[in-house]
Amino acid sequence: MSAGNLCSRIVATASPSETIGAAARRMREYEVGTVVVVNGGANQAVGIVTDRDIAIRCVAERIDPETTPVSEVMTAPVQSVDEQTPIQEAITRMAIAGRRRLIVTGEADRVVGILSLDDVLDLLIEEIGPIGRLLAKQQPHLPA
Repeated sequence: MSAGNLCSRIVATASPSETIGAAARRMREYEVGTVVVVNGGANQAVGIVTDRDIAIRCVAERIDPETTPVSEVMTAPVQSVDEQTPIQEAITRMAIAGRRRLIVTGEADRVVGILSLDDVLDLLIEEIGPIGRLLAKQQPHLPA
């Protein structure tokens, strides 16, 4: 399986000059916790802002979200993988970088999705389920 097959294709984006408040409203609109900050028309990721970033770097620091650009609180540079990257390689990249999210890119490094640790965990749970049922069937039933 590739990163492109597993990632979320619902991606909220913002320009570096947009306000944190605008980015937060976009998160609400898309029902996501992450906004990818992209440069102009090329749709290439230059940063990432999470709801946690907004809480820690904006709200906790008493920064005005309606006047401060997302570039002030975004994490940059981003960690990304091509959509054809095998999922095992993507997980390794996450671990090495210490990141819970990777930007998934397609042709010309354009953003096509976000791969999160939660996506990977959901896949593992789905894969382990049948193994658990098999093991349960093979357990001897001991009288009480």
